[in-house]
Amino acid sequence: MSSDPESHLLVNRPERLVSLDVLRGFDMFWIIGGKQILVAISVLTSASWIDWTLARMKHPEWHGFEPWDLIFPLFLFIAGVATPLSIQHRRRRGDSDRKIYRHIILRGVLLVGLGIVHNGLPTDWTTPDGWQNHRYASVLGRIGLAYLFAALIVMHTDLRGRLFWVVGLLVGYWVALRFIPVPGFGAGDFSPGHTLTDYLDRLTVPGALYQGDRDPEGLGGVIPAIATALLGAITGQMLMRSDRSGIEKTLRMFLGGLICLGLGWAWDQESVFQFPINKNLWSSSFVLYCAGWSLELLALFYLVIDVWKFRWGATFFIVIGANSIFIYMAPQFIDFYYTVNQIFAGPLSLIPRFRELIVVLGVFSLKWFLLYLMYRKRIFLKV
Repeated sequence: MSSDPESHLLVNRPERLVSLDVLRGFDMFWIIGGKQILVAISVLTSASWIDWTLARMKHPEWHGFEPWDLIFPLFLFIAGVATPLSIQHRRRRGDSDRKIYRHIILRGVLLVGLGIVHNGLPTDWTTPDGWQNHRYASVLGRIGLAYLFAALIVMHTDLRGRLFWVVGLLVGYWVALRFIPVPGFGAGDFSPGHTLTDYLDRLTVPGALYQGDRDPEGLGGVIPAIATALLGAITGQMLMRSDRSGIEKTLRMFLGGLICLGLGWAWDQESVFQFPINKNLWSSSFVLYCAGWSLELLALFYLVIDVWKFRWGATFFIVIGANSIFIYMAPQFIDFYYTVNQIFAGPLSLIPRFRELIVVLGVFSLKWFLLYLMYRKRIFLKV
């Protein structure tokens, strides 16, 4: 018999969170064209705001945080928010727990597989050496594994249990990296390639690592990434409650975001307990800091879109978010740049100064209209 630890909180089936769809599309927009458009504009102007914005759209080499670091964890956080809603929906339509488990595991494994494909097949893919030098770690792989374990935890816990898991994962990860010695480097060394995470990735991850001796999407970082998804799931469960108003939910997310930001900032400060904010390690402070910004963004989008019902322009981002995995994978199979260059070959030769901007705008427009056609035809390639 199926059971939901918090089913008593749900009086009616919750309305679809349009804000979540818009925020997912907003996040993906920067990946599929937003950044490239700003780069092309920067070639045409010396405006200081463009340079400042582009400087924020780069990952720090090691410790530190820039807004561009939020793109990946925000997507995982959003997946976490959607998890309890998805599980509740499946239970309401009569799916057994066994069927839900099968869906969760299949989805996680499929994302890992798509991540391997996204990295591109090796040139000599028919030989063992080709696969031996292939990179298996990936963004989609991290999302798939973190989602898989977080969803299984959500299936068997209530709010208290999920909080316990978040604290355990984050503190346990810090304790491991702080006190377990790494051969040749000792314990508590947070330098590139010297950490326990990097060492375990060198031992366990097959194929090549992105940085040679380390990989920002390796297996070690999956542990704290589960906490990212769980913090999203905790948020999603709160949003499902029918006994709280939209304003109250917004305030809870806003205050929760401030708490996470404060905890992440404090953990980053120099002390015996320090765990620097670091995307490469997906450090515990990074988890909290990104969860804080994710909560602030979701609170804003939720207030404007789902509470105030102001949805002008929302479709633009919903179309992108509706097939986010498809458009992330599409460039591996569709040469958008070649297509645009062929279509605009004549005009591009007449205005070479604007060539780059026209091309990137054309590529983004082509992607968006493809997604729009799929959206209109109700074709959703979801994993």
